Amino acid sequence: MPRKINYSLLFLLLVIGAVVLIMWSSLSQPGVKDLEGSFREEALYRNENNTGPIVRLYAVSLNDTLWQQMKQYGDFMPYTKYGTTKVYFFLNNAPVPEEITPGAENIGDQYKPYCLAVYEKNNMGQVSFIRYPFR
Repeated sequence: MPRKINYSLLFLLLVIGAVVLIMWSSLSQPGVKDLEGSFREEALYRNENNTGPIVRLYAVSLNDTLWQQMKQYGDFMPYTKYGTTKVYFFLNNAPVPEEITPGAENIGDQYKPYCLAVYEKNNMGQVSFIRYPFR
């Protein structure tokens, strides 16, 4: 005599399998920790304005001039539509700003010679990556 298939149990197993697959996929996405270079966030500024453009500024140190890794690091940083995100990169054995400020000049003049690159994603979502921006 053939066995009856329990469709509700089969459906439940399929749903559980789909949920596990979705969770695994979302939790295994690459991130900053997967990059080479030992990136370390040294300073951060984020304005308090949640209704207008959000400005995020970062000073980050790393152990080598890994240009592609720096650009990927910038791509991983949070970004808000019509806001800006700017990341300044420094070698970890060079002077790095402990504070970063909003405005036209984000880092002090004494740190500019040590800046390796600047990544910026502007208010229209366009990305720029400039090597040695202050030379």
